[in-house]
Amino acid sequence: MRGALTRYRVMAYVVGCLLVVLVCVGIPLQVWAGDDRLEEVAGVAHGWLYMLLIITAVDLGRRVRWPWWRIIIIALAGTVPFVTFIAEHFATKDARLRIAAAEERERRAADARSDS
Repeated sequence: MRGALTRYRVMAYVVGCLLVVLVCVGIPLQVWAGDDRLEEVAGVAHGWLYMLLIITAVDLGRRVRWPWWRIIIIALAGTVPFVTFIAEHFATKDARLRIAAAEERERRAADARSDS
């Protein structure tokens, strides 16, 4: 589960940074300077990597047993500049709690098996 969390966090940061560059630098360059090179590169990269973010969010969500509405909100956060970072923070906080609880349950089950 920790690997899924790491994959999700990396993708959230990469997609979030690309979206900020796209919206705060690429689009203004396109509109005001007529230079659409950065917008094209960052836009395509963000689009493809956003799909990977959704895959990693679904993977993590299924592993930590999030409800679908939470996974959808996390996926939608990748479309709003800076919101990706906020969603990643709260998702990581919740996932770490759920992972710790699952590990504790596994430890207790293992202890119970070894006692009997």
